[in-house]
Amino acid sequence: MRILLNSVKVFFIVTLPVFLISTSLACGFNSLWLYEYGFHKYHVQEATGLQESDLNMIGKSLIRYFNSSEDFIHVYVNLNGQNTEVFTVEEQIHFRDVKTLVHLDYLIMLISFLLMLAISLFFIFFKKGQFRSDLARSAIGGSSLSLFLLAVLIVASITSFDQLFLQFHYLAFTNQYWSAQGYMLLLFPGGFWYDAALICLAFTAFLAILILISSIFLLRYTTQKQRIIRQSITIDRVQRN
Repeated sequence: MRILLNSVKVFFIVTLPVFLISTSLACGFNSLWLYEYGFHKYHVQEATGLQESDLNMIGKSLIRYFNSSEDFIHVYVNLNGQNTEVFTVEEQIHFRDVKTLVHLDYLIMLISFLLMLAISLFFIFFKKGQFRSDLARSAIGGSSLSLFLLAVLIVASITSFDQLFLQFHYLAFTNQYWSAQGYMLLLFPGGFWYDAALICLAFTAFLAILILISSIFLLRYTTQKQRIIRQSITIDRVQRN
């Protein structure tokens, strides 16, 4: 039983970083604020000639598309009095590939959450009165591992983001439509993805620190409560004798 419990704890510790990172990525792809931040910082309005309202609409359309069942994204803006489609066919194919990765991230997030929930129920069922301390220790281990991995990723992003970003595209996509010439690269320049990566990593770190602090307080509270109970039992036994 001890080997089983230790294995379950290790599995929880490894699963927590996966859940936190996948959650942060999901939040990033669904954050209109992040799109608008990039549009303003990199002067996308001047680079594309699109109005701010058009950029806002494009951001909303992308979020809606990533969460829809549509195969291809179709966004139209008014340019020189004509209703013009923003993205080329090649760009639409790339966004379809990106959407597949986004849905994969959703799946990973859901599976990791369900696994941690199952492990928590396992602790409650087998450990009963001690499940809080075991769960807290596992969460401390998982959040600490998350912070270590995040530190590595942040250093790697700062030192060699362009190379890592390029290698990711070669591994994740079977075509090179990610480099298609059109509005896509003007809307989302390389600097945008660098900032987005650091923001998502920072958000993940925030979640990990929050879990770490909460788990430490829970462990201290549980330990103190168990100590008081043991002292009460000891005093009661002494008084009976």
